[in-house]
Amino acid sequence: MDERERYENGMAVRRAVLSDAHVDRTIARKNAFNEEFQDLITRYAWGEIWTRPGLPRHTRSLLTVAMMVALNRADEFRLHVRAAANNGVTRDQLREVLMQAAIYCGVPAANNAFHLAEEVFTEMDKAAG
Repeated sequence: MDERERYENGMAVRRAVLSDAHVDRTIARKNAFNEEFQDLITRYAWGEIWTRPGLPRHTRSLLTVAMMVALNRADEFRLHVRAAANNGVTRDQLREVLMQAAIYCGVPAANNAFHLAEEVFTEMDKAAG
């Protein structure tokens, strides 16, 4: 696969997982400073890793959520809670990930993640009407 194909495949997966609206907002904020970074994550995070056949997107979402808890990356955690829903992850499954994160990442990290997830769920429910 050449870099153009990797980018195109990555953009398709990125849109499917994160939503067109999110990706469109990101593209609208692209500038000379962050353009190369946006290209990099589209090609390699989304076009190389998320397109691999070894794990379904559902599993990749669960893993990503857990890693964001471990790394204490609140903004990315919130983003990937939404993305997990797009990949068919249930709230019960997310709760189980956060319970396991409490043991392996620490109770304070999981506590924060539970609060953030509840905020995201409230936003999602409100948007759903």
